[in-house]
Amino acid sequence: MGAAAGTSRGTSATTALLTCAMAFSMMQLFLLGALGPRLVDELDVSPTVLGLTTTIGFGAAAVLSPVGGRVVDRVGPRRCLVALLLVSAMALALIGSAPGVGLLLAAVALGGLPQALANPATNKAILATVPPRRRGSVTGMKQSGVQLGAFAAGLPLAALAGVAGWRGAVWTAAGAAAGAALWAARGLPADPPPVAAGPRSSLVPRGAIAWLAVFSLLLGCGIASVNTYLALYGAQRLGLGPTAAGALVAVLGVAGVAGRVGWSKVAGDAGRAVWLPGGLAAGSVAAALLLAGASFVHPLAWVAAVAVGVFAVAANAVSMVLVMQRAAPGRAGQDSALVSAGFFAGFAVGPPLFGLLAESGHYGPGWVLVAGEFAGACAVAVCWAVRDRREARA
Repeated sequence: MGAAAGTSRGTSATTALLTCAMAFSMMQLFLLGALGPRLVDELDVSPTVLGLTTTIGFGAAAVLSPVGGRVVDRVGPRRCLVALLLVSAMALALIGSAPGVGLLLAAVALGGLPQALANPATNKAILATVPPRRRGSVTGMKQSGVQLGAFAAGLPLAALAGVAGWRGAVWTAAGAAAGAALWAARGLPADPPPVAAGPRSSLVPRGAIAWLAVFSLLLGCGIASVNTYLALYGAQRLGLGPTAAGALVAVLGVAGVAGRVGWSKVAGDAGRAVWLPGGLAAGSVAAALLLAGASFVHPLAWVAAVAVGVFAVAANAVSMVLVMQRAAPGRAGQDSALVSAGFFAGFAVGPPLFGLLAESGHYGPGWVLVAGEFAGACAVAVCWAVRDRREARA
């Protein structure tokens, strides 16, 4: 009983650490969004350039992810998690010191490296330290770290910026990331010796990983569009004040935490997991259509925000559970990275496409576009699930 309690405590500590790592991996983008008005005023950053930070950050992450996954498989999760947190601290410190747009964008590009390492390193750490029966729930919890990071940027750190200035808030986040790096160095088990470089494995995803990468690309396009434009939609078309429009995003985030934890636990059953992405993507289509309908029945926006969190945001966590279940031996890091690269590419592509419609006030067609992206993800997921079950019976 004592050994079981010790294992449980160890798993809880690991879960907390991995959740922090996921939060810090994207903290620079969350803070730029939350502190955007202050940056526009003080650094003379145009709204267009501020929007470019998302494309640059996720674009860099998509490009770096395949290489990052290979590095994780070679050197081990603890080393990569420490590096992730230290580079996050550096990127945040550079943002806090930026005198103008050039260094700001360079810091955002540097922040693509922690994003590229996050899923491969945390997934690999789960496989190394968490008992199989708990991997689904731990994966859901650590994936919720992304939403918790957004919450931290949008509430306590934004409030601190009102007292200490936006640079003080960003430097505080940098110091916290450095502290988390020390925690990772001390709290995670030592990595095995680095694996010598062998024959280069393909960077082209295959089998289940290829299906999940395409699914994640389409899912990321839709989620990024909702994240970027939901509050603006609430303010411009639904008549919400700034606080209420921001609350729409907060509701989505809280629902996303609950959805990721709950559905990832269900995905721990491999038999059920194969059907979950298609079902969650179908729920996401309904959520996007509810957003379109909110133009006529405004309260539907709140229902839609909850549905996007419960279905679309949760689907990404379920895909990570599936990666760990389906990854080839020794390739969990790289396979996680290839699926993440698809997701990040979707985040880089989706908002500019939606923005072309939003600029002319055509939010309805924009949400229909998002519904189409989710429907494409649903089709990919269902086709893969049917094919996978057929191969399993053969």
